Amino acid sequence: MISVNDFRTGLTIVVDGQLYRVLDFQHVKPGKGAAFVRSKLRNLRNGSVNEKTFRAGEKVEKAQIDNRKMQYLYAQGDEHVFMDLESYEQTELASAAIEYELKFLKENMEVHIQSYQGEMLGVELPNTVQLEVTETEPGIKGDTASGGTKPATLQTGLIVQVPFFVNQGDVLIINTEEGSYVSRA
Repeated sequence: MISVNDFRTGLTIVVDGQLYRVLDFQHVKPGKGAAFVRSKLRNLRNGSVNEKTFRAGEKVEKAQIDNRKMQYLYAQGDEHVFMDLESYEQTELASAAIEYELKFLKENMEVHIQSYQGEMLGVELPNTVQLEVTETEPGIKGDTASGGTKPATLQTGLIVQVPFFVNQGDVLIINTEEGSYVSRA
């Protein structure tokens, strides 16, 4: 058990039997009345974001999340197969559980799988990934790096805005948090 006064961004807690990650929090001391903590929490099972207010000093259960390094192998119907790099044990995750992450996952990529008491919660991606451009309009002579942008489809199906000089077959570095172009690899 930890006090809500000890909240920090990224902390995982259990409230009313639900698993939450603290996205944001604010300690409030009104001029009249008791202090409280206003927080923004993401439900790790369904992805919803909730705002919840706790009394100052209130205790909540801290959840112990296990991160295991695994390799993404392949998709099998609506399931995606991952292999533990230490035990070679294979685990399946449903597409619905990792819908956003699928835009960045390619075969043989190493990621961290998060679990809580044996229940698989999802995939933690690296900050950036390298993906190949499979489709984009060709660059035209005279286009500059500081000009505009054009859409490019990557090998995973993700569409990002890229500078005009990027061509089909180029390997790009993509930010996984924002889903945006960083640079050429």
